[in-house]
Amino acid sequence: MRFDIGGYWGIFMRKVILLALCATVSGCTTAGETLSFRPSNPQQQAMVRDGRPALVSRQKNSLVLVSPAARQQQTYGRPVFVVGINNISRQPVDFRVAQVEAIQHVAGSDFSMSIVTYEMLVQEEKNRQVVAAILTGVAAGANAAAASQAGRGTYTTPSGRTGTFYSPTANAIAQGNAAAQNEALIAATVETGQRNMAALEQAVIKDNTLMPGEWYGGQLHVSPPTDQGGAQKSYTLVITVGPDRHVVEISQGPVGS
Repeated sequence: MRFDIGGYWGIFMRKVILLALCATVSGCTTAGETLSFRPSNPQQQAMVRDGRPALVSRQKNSLVLVSPAARQQQTYGRPVFVVGINNISRQPVDFRVAQVEAIQHVAGSDFSMSIVTYEMLVQEEKNRQVVAAILTGVAAGANAAAASQAGRGTYTTPSGRTGTFYSPTANAIAQGNAAAQNEALIAATVETGQRNMAALEQAVIKDNTLMPGEWYGGQLHVSPPTDQGGAQKSYTLVITVGPDRHVVEISQGPVGS
């Protein structure tokens, strides 16, 4: 079957572009693998839009659009999807992140993959900020220590006599420069942390009640699938919206496979 998704897609692709830009909060990714979708029932359609694979899934009460947040996935990294949800019923419906399931299929067996929630990502960012603050403190301390020795030195005269000298002016200039550099370094570290937190708040999908006709969506982060020695990886996302279950079949493999 086919879907008339002109209006749906315009809204969704604007969200894809914004959230794909926000995906950099997790760090730069190394391109290595691509994703593709396989319709699991007649109510789904796989497609390509703007160079990205995507899947539309329609159930009685909701319509779900799924697309990868990046054109290529990091080989051993977390897959990140942009999920758009539309409540097409006449009643409010709930979306709960805890109800999203991810299952990898390996040699006839199924293995659970964790959903990395907004709260988990925030804690990871907090941990990153602690490490960044420690490293910034070490760098600032080293910078200040080096500046404190500025203006000091030794000399040797032509006759062989040695001695030491000290220039208060040179020392003061060096320490002033170091203080300014350290202040800028600390400010940049704080600003990066605040920017990353704001990006997570804006981009990552969370629990939400959708009113009739309402759209909602965001990034869905999933734990990395188990490596298959370079072979294709197969896994399923089950996205529950109210009473609807949208089963999304995904293949992930090396570029060109």
